[in-house]
Amino acid sequence: MAAQFGRRLRRGATTTAVAAAAVAALSASQAPGSPLVASDGGDQPTAGSTPSDDGAASGNSPYFTDLPPLATPNKPGTSVNLPVTGSAESGIPASILAAYKKTQRTVAGTDAACRLPWQLLAAIGKVESGQARGGRVDAQGTTLSPILGPALNGQGFALIKDTDNGAYDGDRTHDRAVGPMQFIPSTWETWGQDGNGDGRKDPNNIYDAALAAGRYLCAGSRDLSLAADLDRAVLSYNHSDEYLRTVRSWFAYYQRGTHEVPDGTGVLPADLGNGSDPGSGPDGSGSSPSPSPSPDGSPSPKPPSKPSPSPSPTKPGKPSSPTPTPAPTPSQTLAGVQNAGTGELTATAGEAFAERIKVRARNAFGGPLAKVPVTFTVVGDTDAVFEGGKRTVTLATGTDGTVTAPVLKAGEKTGGFTVRATATGTSLPAVSYTATVTARQADAIARTGTGELAALPGETFEGIAFAATYKDAAAGRVAVTATMITDDEKPAENDKGPYFTNDEGDPVRTLVLATDADGKLTLPVIYADGAAGTYKLRLTTEGGATAVIELTVKAAA
Repeated sequence: MAAQFGRRLRRGATTTAVAAAAVAALSASQAPGSPLVASDGGDQPTAGSTPSDDGAASGNSPYFTDLPPLATPNKPGTSVNLPVTGSAESGIPASILAAYKKTQRTVAGTDAACRLPWQLLAAIGKVESGQARGGRVDAQGTTLSPILGPALNGQGFALIKDTDNGAYDGDRTHDRAVGPMQFIPSTWETWGQDGNGDGRKDPNNIYDAALAAGRYLCAGSRDLSLAADLDRAVLSYNHSDEYLRTVRSWFAYYQRGTHEVPDGTGVLPADLGNGSDPGSGPDGSGSSPSPSPSPDGSPSPKPPSKPSPSPSPTKPGKPSSPTPTPAPTPSQTLAGVQNAGTGELTATAGEAFAERIKVRARNAFGGPLAKVPVTFTVVGDTDAVFEGGKRTVTLATGTDGTVTAPVLKAGEKTGGFTVRATATGTSLPAVSYTATVTARQADAIARTGTGELAALPGETFEGIAFAATYKDAAAGRVAVTATMITDDEKPAENDKGPYFTNDEGDPVRTLVLATDADGKLTLPVIYADGAAGTYKLRLTTEGGATAVIELTVKAAA
């Protein structure tokens, strides 16, 4: 979002005098407080702002430039003399703080190399929406009313025509930044997440929005413990050095200590109301209260009606702008991912796939590219998972540009499914692999007893046992079909003689069974019936092994 000074302004709509006064106040005063700093957002390019406007997560719509108090909070337990303003400013509403910390844990589990700190999310959330309007969210973390930025109609802001037919922002003409982390609809469509597990991706839910912001900041091979990568991540969110300095200020402030406050009681940025627009007045009409007083106690001048370029204020103690981040060279630019020689993916149910999926990241010259995060995802109606029970895993490529997925384990469902490998956080084409799970098999099955199987009509055959093997090893959990067959040259199911019963107690002469973990199978009770004589029972395993035994029904005395 672009900057705010007390109320919502157009980019660059602040004066040199206001900026200078605010910076002077920050430099000279040690009293607690939260002074406002005017923003430059004029048409002149600023150092480090190399990407285009339409690449930013928020579409470079307005943001708030309240800076943290000069008297920053001590960490809990280190002082009982916290400044009133500082203590209040360091408080983060409970649900908002929980969402930031949950996002840090989630991202650490899938992209540990990014080293995302929750304080960075808190800093962006503070600048974008005042921590969701001071924590005005329900029990699920959804804002009590939508948080919308102004229409991005090119009049002082970026020009972004409607991309979602108003689905997220209610505007079918132009896009607006949406939610506590202020995503524009087109970015949310790509990066939206379900952070609270309710099956929805809602930009107005702090858990969903915080996780999306975390994924967005970690895009590519960024390591946010490195200052250059952190700056690049923040600038990708909003292409403004001023925005970077403001976020950096709050980031450092929150790193020194924070505490939890009840939802709805957080400190709001200056003139932040309760309307649908983060910068609107309390009645949601877009009007703002009178200008905030300047550091010397006199009213701050109203912003001019037309934008006029003015010097950008600097972070206290940092009179110069950050060193511009150099644009990546073609050898550092990710061009895509490709199969790195993965063979056929086939496994028997319950077993591990012998082949492992391997991909290669390439740069614009076709050479290998290291530190590229690749996400492997199991897709389709299958219970196959990666080692550790996960269906999605993110790993980074090595110096040779390749990365190998964890061992893939087949479940009990047979058939085909897909594993997809994508360059995390990009829209580059994915690499898809087809995997197949086959049923467990047996190549031999035999009866384990040798006694005669005979019974009188009305009696039963019980305890008939078999053992199945595959390559001379026990064939556990293999499907076996038992069928009473005729004595014809091409046997068919017999409709006379001994029979099984189904769950309803009805006579049946075909049953599908399975061996136990040791490859053993004991048939259910078989009832002797029909005229005296010899009848055949055939057992056929998955894999084609067969065994035929004879059952004798003796004549009654």
